[in-house]
Amino acid sequence: MDDVDGEIALGPNTHALVTLFLSALPLRDRPRIVTTDGEFHSLRRQLDRLAEEGIEVVKVQSAPASSVCERLIEALDTKTAAVMASSVFFGTGEIACGFEQVLDACREAGSRLLIDAYHSLNVVPFSIKQDQLKDAFIVGGGYKYCELGEGNCFLRFPKGCRLRPVITGWFSEFDRLEKEPSGGVFYGPGAERFAGSTYDPTSHYRAAAVFDFFGKMEITPKLLREVSQHQIRLLADGFDALDLDPNAIARDRSIPIERIGGFLVLHTPDAKGICGALRERGVYTDFRGDALRLGPAPYLSDRQLLDALGILAETVR
Repeated sequence: MDDVDGEIALGPNTHALVTLFLSALPLRDRPRIVTTDGEFHSLRRQLDRLAEEGIEVVKVQSAPASSVCERLIEALDTKTAAVMASSVFFGTGEIACGFEQVLDACREAGSRLLIDAYHSLNVVPFSIKQDQLKDAFIVGGGYKYCELGEGNCFLRFPKGCRLRPVITGWFSEFDRLEKEPSGGVFYGPGAERFAGSTYDPTSHYRAAAVFDFFGKMEITPKLLREVSQHQIRLLADGFDALDLDPNAIARDRSIPIERIGGFLVLHTPDAKGICGALRERGVYTDFRGDALRLGPAPYLSDRQLLDALGILAETVR
């Protein structure tokens, strides 16, 4: 993330960390959260549930992503506790831009900004330093493009943060366990502020080994972005050349390749059926509603991607 001085709290999944963040917000005085209609289920479901309990959850349109930050700023007011949005939308693959302006607006309104960067890390450049996001809260994980497997998620928060999560585990006072509790609930320094409680940390050792391998092989985020963009362009051009019935399957050609993250989305009314049929022939995709997602990996050759497109054409026809 090209971080400068932020703190990193680890957790088994982003939902657990988002819940800690939400519990630290002054929702009694600022009962309003601004988000988008394109958030991943871990965030979407929790905010929907809070809305059922009386929190005002405002959802702006995530598409087009090129202007989503403008809509987030427009929806922001002094009753807003936080703005919560993705850097790459999981349903479309579009990259959002302009979070530095959102952060400026949040500072002015006294609100917090949380960015879900899960679909950026290790496939789309995300620089806290360059984008001037040092005051932002950021969640993400290593299950996808970092190749770390399950159990490796994080909440990055600004150095000097004084928020006091209502949901707080005993790891947050680990340094004081030998002392008698006094003077209210104590929060430990740095990452301990958003610490939870006991969980299996084995996955973090696996993750460290994977990152060591990436370093040894000189597999950098810059290189991975170049590979990803090549593969996405190959898939997009190859799909266009198939000339399939657009009523059966199509892609949004208005989105420039440069504004697409690590997967290409094809829209089809039978995304589930096509995904299942492709799997039977050894082509692994996934789907979200009517979105069939093609997520190439760095270890796949161009020939394999083109072969997959051929199987896709046969399946659709």
